[in-house]
Amino acid sequence: MKTLNQTLLTGLVGLAIIAGTSSAMARGGKAFSKNNQATTKTMTLDKNEQAHLMFMREEEKLARDVYLKLGEMYPDSRIFGKIDDSEQKHTMAVKDMIEKYGFEDPNTNDNVGAYTGKDYGEYFTEKYNLLVKRASISELEALYVGAFIEELDMQDINQCPKVIVEADNGINDVSECGKIYTDNADAQKLYGFLLDGSDSHLAGYVKNIEKYTGKGSYQAQVLPQAEVDKMLGR
Repeated sequence: MKTLNQTLLTGLVGLAIIAGTSSAMARGGKAFSKNNQATTKTMTLDKNEQAHLMFMREEEKLARDVYLKLGEMYPDSRIFGKIDDSEQKHTMAVKDMIEKYGFEDPNTNDNVGAYTGKDYGEYFTEKYNLLVKRASISELEALYVGAFIEELDMQDINQCPKVIVEADNGINDVSECGKIYTDNADAQKLYGFLLDGSDSHLAGYVKNIEKYTGKGSYQAQVLPQAEVDKMLGR
């Protein structure tokens, strides 16, 4: 009888341990599931993030294309050749992220001045032509075009570009896409990389502009003057 009681007791304890373990596993599984959901959230892109990424793919290509053209127009000004290499890396970095998340690259033609995105292709084609026309006035004006592009690029990376907000796409404010909007870790890292490049490029263009106009004379074209001065260390 004693042996039977001990056996029954041991069995009950074992069942209690199993039940407790199962309960803990269930709780742990639920917590793990939540963590997975959080991870998944940061590793996906909503429609606003996707729209911005598609836009930036062609805006970075715009910068590259304009600088390639200006390098042909002003071959003695080495800055265009240096920065167009960097912009090639930028546009490819955006392309890589688009493909990583399973979206179709809006740019199907890598020729200079060609923009094939169904939403903003016409916008960038017009922008390219206007900027090249402005740059044809003089080498100094071409340098101002470069500085303009970098300021515009920084504004459009940080917040939703005006052309996206004005489109019929459910995005109604500059705060609804761009770096200030996204919580995606990949996007934040990408935008940081692009902003660092634009900051450096702007400084390069301003340095060359002020060889003509005098040190400290550069006037911001897109961003607030105080913000540009801070970037330039003034």
